Amino acid sequence: MKKYFNPLLSALIIILLFQCSEKNSGSIANDVLMGEVPLYHGFESQIKFGEHLVLVGGCNDCHTPKKMTVHGPVLDSALWLSGHPAEMPKIKVDRAEMEAKGLAVTGDLTEWIGPWGVSYAANLTPDETGIGTWKVEQLFKVFREGKYKGLDGSRMILPPMPWEMFKYYTDEEVEAIFAYLKSIKPISNQVPPPLPPLSAVN
Repeated sequence: MKKYFNPLLSALIIILLFQCSEKNSGSIANDVLMGEVPLYHGFESQIKFGEHLVLVGGCNDCHTPKKMTVHGPVLDSALWLSGHPAEMPKIKVDRAEMEAKGLAVTGDLTEWIGPWGVSYAANLTPDETGIGTWKVEQLFKVFREGKYKGLDGSRMILPPMPWEMFKYYTDEEVEAIFAYLKSIKPISNQVPPPLPPLSAVN
């Protein structure tokens, strides 16, 4: 059987194949571009992304009171990120000796005594005794400038808060952290003010 070459038919097939290929490659390219940077870095919401950042950032280490167990201190989930409990007894140590030797001591990791004086972990819940009245701009100022409560003219944040490291959070990350903190259970807890070092008092 003799085979015939039809140039018109061949050209038509080539054109159709090219158009299909172009259409599919464009669709694939668009899909790749759309999924290149997933919204909230793969988390289902801004709040979930913020929760992740708070957990891996170690915020609970200081800002959540602990319960002592046979396995050591465990986070008290009922007091999540509520800061140093106002009613907790003060640590009984020789502060002058601590300051003179450059030592630091802490009670359940929410109260810290060192050469800078005494500092207490802040209440980060959306209660009025915490960050209930805050705007996101204040958290930016806390992380970027180390300002207490994120207010202009306020004192610097005291150790052990590592704001110098947190200033490298991106704007998107700060906004996600703020959204998460605003979403958690508000807890009324008026954290006591810090105390200056004894050397500054005498």
